[in-house]
Amino acid sequence: MKALNTSVICGVIGAGAMGAGIAQVAAQAGHSVLLYDNREGAASTAIETIERQLTRLVEKGKFTAEQVAGIIGRLQPADSLSDFAGAGFVLEAIVENPDVKRGLLEQLESICSADCILATNTSSLSVTSLGAGRQHPQRIVGMHFFNPAPVMKLVEVVSGLETDKAIAECVFATAKAWGKEPVYARSTPGFIVNRVARPFYAESLRLLQEQAADCATLDAIMREAGGFRMGAFELTDMIGHDVNYAVTKSVFDGYYGDFRFQPSLIQKELVDAGLLGRKSGRGFYSCSENAVKPEAGSVSVSGDPVPGCTVLGDSGVLSSLVSRLASAGVMVTSESSSDACVLRIGSATVALTDGRMACQRARDEGLNNLVLVDLALDYSQSGRLAVSRAANTSDAALQQVADCFAKADIRISEVSDVPGLVVMRTVAMLANEGADTVLHGVASAAGVDTAMRAGVNYPRGPLLWAEQLGLPETLAVLENLQQAYGEERYRPSLLLRRLALQGGRFHG
Repeated sequence: MKALNTSVICGVIGAGAMGAGIAQVAAQAGHSVLLYDNREGAASTAIETIERQLTRLVEKGKFTAEQVAGIIGRLQPADSLSDFAGAGFVLEAIVENPDVKRGLLEQLESICSADCILATNTSSLSVTSLGAGRQHPQRIVGMHFFNPAPVMKLVEVVSGLETDKAIAECVFATAKAWGKEPVYARSTPGFIVNRVARPFYAESLRLLQEQAADCATLDAIMREAGGFRMGAFELTDMIGHDVNYAVTKSVFDGYYGDFRFQPSLIQKELVDAGLLGRKSGRGFYSCSENAVKPEAGSVSVSGDPVPGCTVLGDSGVLSSLVSRLASAGVMVTSESSSDACVLRIGSATVALTDGRMACQRARDEGLNNLVLVDLALDYSQSGRLAVSRAANTSDAALQQVADCFAKADIRISEVSDVPGLVVMRTVAMLANEGADTVLHGVASAAGVDTAMRAGVNYPRGPLLWAEQLGLPETLAVLENLQQAYGEERYRPSLLLRRLALQGGRFHG
């Protein structure tokens, strides 16, 4: 199916930040765009704002003055909805209220031609429900942009139960022609991103509730080890806790109280107190102008001679960490072993977390002075790693690990003995939710990974990340989390389990 021809007039309803951004995207792609808002003068003001923003980009060499003039010339304020009679594509970006949206779609049906595509930018409402009762429900489709629309690449193309496949394909092709990365999704609670992203927030919130570490430390681990641009507490402060909590509750309710999506009591308290993050001046952090952000906790370096590192067995996922230690001047030796890889650093036994608590693993495997190390996006680049230790692991053993890693410019942050540490449990849960999204036919594996990279800037698609870690290993982490907590929250996806047992992959 071909994209909309640039001769097709596009209408955008709602001149807030999202609607104005979408109108700009369509105009930049060459369409004449009508922008309407029921607030008097809002559409004209939005176009003036777009012009100012683009003019600043001219000064930075991103656009020419001629290009800006052409874009602005294609943007026109609409006086009323009747102005959309000649439009071939109309997208609404109004308040996230199902009754208001249904009323608008009903009005548009009496104004627009029968072959005009009617798109909704809803982030959470059912496209099936919005199309129910309409004269031509097959032409109603979700086209979910991410804010800011001119910058963010992802567009979720969401099909309701009666959406015509050809319409969805046309919108997909159009989004691509507009310079976006579209993905197909079926209309289910949260679509792709708002569903799969829930564990990113939920696991850090749970770790905070369990007093595993403080906000600054957990955020630093997610950034510096996990490769995420922001940790969960920084990000929710920026989004607004009222918004983030409402989305979590919407997905939780949409899945009939499935505890995988259970909202956090800590976040609810912030919302109840009006501590919403940046918009209120305080959330997990103080957002005042002179606020000093707390530092992440790190194990200090002793200055004593750095112990060597002995690798027992295949270093596996930790191979790049071992190479980094060797390059930094740590004496690295190896010994054959039939067991899973462990490192001996001084008197400490160091192993990659497999989802068990350190005390459980030390008992199961008879390991002394056990220190568990967290997953990292790239051990050769990470500036920080999380570790935990068993109760009988000495301070001296932990200190030897800290000194050894510091030799390679890696700081370690100790968290309490929690299952799966920080990055590992978060990535495993993201992959698990992505697997269920594929299993339920909401999106393809490629669509899930594209959505999470392009929509929320994840450093790696969660399903690809699980493949690189190893699906059997990812499954083991989830099984151990479920056993430790005794909760359905951590139940492994059937698809993940099947692929792990069959030696299969999500991607081909």
